[in-house]
Amino acid sequence: MEPIQKSLKKWMRENKQFQQRMNQMKEEVMQSSDVKKLMEEHPEIDNEAFEKQLIKLYEYRTQSKNCEKCPSREECINILPGYVPRLEVEGSDVKLAYDKCRRQRQHEQQEQQKSLVKSLHMPREILEASLERLDLKDPDRGRAVEKTVHYIENLNDELPNKGLYFHGPFGVGKTYFLGAIANELSAKNIPSMVIYMPELVREIKASIKDDSMNEKIEAFKEVPVLMLDDIGAESQSAWFRDEVLGSILHYRMMERLPVFFTSNYNLEELEKVLMTSNRGDVEQVKAKRITERIRQLSEGVLVHGKNRRG
Repeated sequence: MEPIQKSLKKWMRENKQFQQRMNQMKEEVMQSSDVKKLMEEHPEIDNEAFEKQLIKLYEYRTQSKNCEKCPSREECINILPGYVPRLEVEGSDVKLAYDKCRRQRQHEQQEQQKSLVKSLHMPREILEASLERLDLKDPDRGRAVEKTVHYIENLNDELPNKGLYFHGPFGVGKTYFLGAIANELSAKNIPSMVIYMPELVREIKASIKDDSMNEKIEAFKEVPVLMLDDIGAESQSAWFRDEVLGSILHYRMMERLPVFFTSNYNLEELEKVLMTSNRGDVEQVKAKRITERIRQLSEGVLVHGKNRRG
């Protein structure tokens, strides 16, 4: 009988402790400001009905309502991470509903904005560029910064017909301007595509094998904002210049869709580069046709400054 008596005493002791904890929990819940407010707003629900739903009310009380108890979005303490509880009353029942928290909404908005910037082989640093991180202390970059900020500030529901043609020496940050503009556009829900020109040539050549070339060219033609980085650095062929690049630029010129460029060459120098194909043929008229389209699609901006790649 001794073991049974010990077990019984233990059960009674634990049961008493359990009751004490329940009473303490009940007191905390019923005295909380949220529950008091709910009781005031719904006098039709008596105390007994509220007490029957103590577990739900306790669950609501102990969770973070405005991310105030969570160190970060990744360390959310709530039962459903990224969601905050909300009390609803239906008849005499109290129900818990869950909404996305402030941090979760911000995270999803940022992810959605990032998805608006599509890139073809661009460094992560460029895709994370921002106007705030532009070096405003370098006087040689003053005009480029001014043009960039002016472009962004004057964006409205209708995109300007022209982009910008950043040209200048190696390493002065021309590509960074593209990234900053692309991210500012995404904040305004305007999709853009940033393409490194030498990789574009390789991509187009490779897509001939799987019959996806036309599909890719159509995407480059139709994206609201196209950005071509380092034009003139690609291995040049008459076919790519005329049938691919020329086709894309002509379409965007006719549809008044802006294009941004970076290049180590001004337009006169670029024309000479485009004039000679990798077979040694010289075609001045066709090269001039490309640079004229670039003039129609963008405004030239010279970028000076120190070489930042060092």
